[in-house]
Amino acid sequence: MTSEGEENFFMPSTGSNPATGSTSTTDGSLTCKKRKLTSIVWNEFEKVIIDGQDYAICKHCKSKLKADSKNGTKHLHVHLDRCIKRRNVDIKQQFLAIERKGYGKVQIGGFTFGQDISREKLARAIILHEYPLSIVDHAGFRDFASSLQPLFKMVSRNTIKDDIMKIYEFEKGKMSSYLEKLETRMAITTDMWTSNQKKGYMAITVHYIDESWLLHHHIVRFVYVPPPHTKEVLSDVLLDFLLDWNMDRKLSTITVDNCLSNDDMIDILSEKLSSSGSLLLNGKIFHMRCAAHVLNLIVKEGLDVIRVEIEKIRESVAYWSATPSRVEKFEDAARQLRLPCNKKLCLDCKTRWNSTYLMLSIAITYKDVFPRLKQREKLYTTVPSEEEWNLAREICERLKLFYNITKLFSGRNYPTANTFFIKVCEIKEALYDWLICSNEVVSTMASSMLEKFDKYWSGCHIVMAIAVVLDPRYKMKILEFYFPIMYGSETSSEIGKIRQLCYDLLFEYQSKSKMGQQTSSHGASSVSNLFELTYDEQDPLSKFDLFVHSTSEEGHAKSELDYYLEETVLPRISDFDVLSWWKTNGIKYPTLQMIVRDIYAIPVSTVASESAFSTGGRMVSKHRSRLHPNTLEALMCAQSWLGNEMEGGKLTIMDEDDESLLL
Repeated sequence: MTSEGEENFFMPSTGSNPATGSTSTTDGSLTCKKRKLTSIVWNEFEKVIIDGQDYAICKHCKSKLKADSKNGTKHLHVHLDRCIKRRNVDIKQQFLAIERKGYGKVQIGGFTFGQDISREKLARAIILHEYPLSIVDHAGFRDFASSLQPLFKMVSRNTIKDDIMKIYEFEKGKMSSYLEKLETRMAITTDMWTSNQKKGYMAITVHYIDESWLLHHHIVRFVYVPPPHTKEVLSDVLLDFLLDWNMDRKLSTITVDNCLSNDDMIDILSEKLSSSGSLLLNGKIFHMRCAAHVLNLIVKEGLDVIRVEIEKIRESVAYWSATPSRVEKFEDAARQLRLPCNKKLCLDCKTRWNSTYLMLSIAITYKDVFPRLKQREKLYTTVPSEEEWNLAREICERLKLFYNITKLFSGRNYPTANTFFIKVCEIKEALYDWLICSNEVVSTMASSMLEKFDKYWSGCHIVMAIAVVLDPRYKMKILEFYFPIMYGSETSSEIGKIRQLCYDLLFEYQSKSKMGQQTSSHGASSVSNLFELTYDEQDPLSKFDLFVHSTSEEGHAKSELDYYLEETVLPRISDFDVLSWWKTNGIKYPTLQMIVRDIYAIPVSTVASESAFSTGGRMVSKHRSRLHPNTLEALMCAQSWLGNEMEGGKLTIMDEDDESLLL
């Protein structure tokens, strides 16, 4: 007989007994033949014989289970399903990660699958790309994910929502900490939006320039505001945000739409914040009116004057764009006249003047088509006259300036505040030219628009004027050039006001940063003696400072602003980067550099907050009308923060060690 567990491959046999499965040796004795193990379970068990009894030893946890043939293998399968060490096995060698290194080249390395990491990546994808939370319930998506990684266990809708909330809380803490440590002032824009659920949301966007002198803006709150939306309620929501994020002492301006409720809200908020003495220039520039909204009010005022003159053009456009058959007839007539049909007729929205401008500009290109169609279409009777077309053409040429400036004001990648002052002056100059136009309709229109212009721009041009003075290409020269056009005989006093505000701002920053030096009497009387020089025993040269101060001629010590303004303006070039210039020249003007960093971050329109409404509209679709306000805010804000990280922003993407905090 052979020993237990040994094979009998080398024993000569003379016969076999099929009934018993044994073989006979030359001496007539029988020996057992080892039966082949066919079950797949034996890939993870080792079969041994102990004291004549068959056992199965788990290769993972070393557990010992009976393995008699009469017991079968079901209990072994059950053990594998429950084996903890088997489930946590390192499968690094079982999967290979493939990294493409160019056309036809790949690099193969080790890959470790992690359920938590995959869940976190899925939640981030839903946030960034606005996928519905129900995507995790879609059979097609589940099959797709399973084909990529069979080990990934798809989560439920509630679980992925919890993952999104954890990402939001983590990113919120990171963003709040970052903004709190940022040594600069920040501006905010805010606006209200009503969803299809008839719920009011306040979008709050923060704007700042970071240490690398890059301009940033992030949605930091998209908060549900229960009715009524009174000035007290709105101001409380804003104040709660400022206090929660510790921004009440670092705020420069708030930009809002031009309406009475916003004016009252800002008055309440300004009164509450002024007690800390942290507002710039005692709150003189705290309230910024949305320039795009103001411009809209001005142009609408002018278009109201000519609404009768352009009504026939509006009716014609409405008629020929009403049905597909009419559109086809119109395009056929245009082709017969060899006019390119690159643009389609579009009916305007009367509350949006830029749509009226687009309607007129497109209709004018098809001017000759309308009378031709009148000969074929009996129902079409409102054909504009030649005088009406001429007026529309003249209005379009004049409104093109306003249209281009509105696009600049409303751009998502908005330029710095120094850009807008010149555009405002161009508008005022153009309106003065319209006043002397021989066309009485145009001059009447200009008069109405000028009245609106003077009402709104006087309050919001201060920040723009300070910003343009701090542009080394313009300085005070730009005021000396434009103010005679804008103010006439009051030019000197208006220039003096802006100059005084610049000195006041310099003094304020110097006093708070303790960087002040003796400044010129060109500024305010409070600027002439910024700091009292005293003897410091630890500084042997403090006596020298006293000596210089006592021997200097009174009123001739100059400030940073004096030296800056005395230097020649730089040549104007189209690709000049004003932020880069101040970043590199800060060593010469350290206080002015701080001022520029704060002033140039101020937006002149609320477009950054309003752009969130289109995103909100997509998220709160009719199929997702029950989305909770907290979930909506998490999706909106986290998308803004994660998008900044993916675009290579200042905020650092979390390390792998930090990912465990999310799930």
